[in-house]
Amino acid sequence: MKIGFIGTGVMGSRMVKKFLEAGYEVHVYNRTSEKALALEAQGAIISGCVKELAAKVDIVCTCLSMPEDVLKIYKDPKGILEHSKSGSICIDFTSVGPETSKGIFKFAQTKGIHYLDAPVSGGPEGVENGSLTIMVGGEEEAFAQIKPILNVIGAKIEFLGGTGSGSIAKLINQYLVAVHSLAASEAMVIGAANGLDSEKLFNLLKVSYGDSRILRRHMEEYVLDRDFEPGGAVKYVHKDVRLANQLFAEAGIKQFTGQLAQQAFQEAEEKGLKDLDMSAVIQPLENSIGVMVKRTSKVTT
Repeated sequence: MKIGFIGTGVMGSRMVKKFLEAGYEVHVYNRTSEKALALEAQGAIISGCVKELAAKVDIVCTCLSMPEDVLKIYKDPKGILEHSKSGSICIDFTSVGPETSKGIFKFAQTKGIHYLDAPVSGGPEGVENGSLTIMVGGEEEAFAQIKPILNVIGAKIEFLGGTGSGSIAKLINQYLVAVHSLAASEAMVIGAANGLDSEKLFNLLKVSYGDSRILRRHMEEYVLDRDFEPGGAVKYVHKDVRLANQLFAEAGIKQFTGQLAQQAFQEAEEKGLKDLDMSAVIQPLENSIGVMVKRTSKVTT
């Protein structure tokens, strides 16, 4: 079974590496070709264009940035669906809205091609450890065929139902990520503003009911050491919470905490933080009242 992979960024490149290690033949295409060279050295086969890749493989995986990127690469005349073999399966790992997934699925059906929305959670370390959570929507028969491939990168793989189901689940997850990020940032900043030692406060919170995976992630890996090299960038969380908020609005809910989270991530983007880790959403809060959440003890190695 030949796999094609389009989008070899932070997540995609690691997925390709795991597939290669599992013994699959993997063809790759990236808009910035230099990003694929390291994968070629590990055994991947570089394609010169999407059309070339799609025609050669049985399964096409995509891991892109934005919904418009996904729509273009699938529906463009030079894209995936115009050139994939009938009966092939497409798997999109990108976080997009359900309408994007449904639109691509319908177009894929006209070409005799299967399409699954399969966004993931767990970050780069989750790929490397094979411990991603993968949320899948689409045709169950197609899911059964590609389940062994997903097992290479995921530990919790859930088929949720029809097309768009995976995308909806991921947006709900990202809604919580965004809201928890803002809440954790506000809590730590107000502690610093009132003279509490940030490290001591965090150590208390993480063994109290105020604990969360996001609090631990942000403080332990990024904020306390003031290292905001991205695992998941501000711009992507902003995109995801905006899409998630549309689900809430469409359901008829008037006020919800995601609205505040969207505003906070938008402000972080506007202040030039879009390519930093999502935990950098704390920085505008810190700057607004002139405090900084940071480690006070010496780190020993």
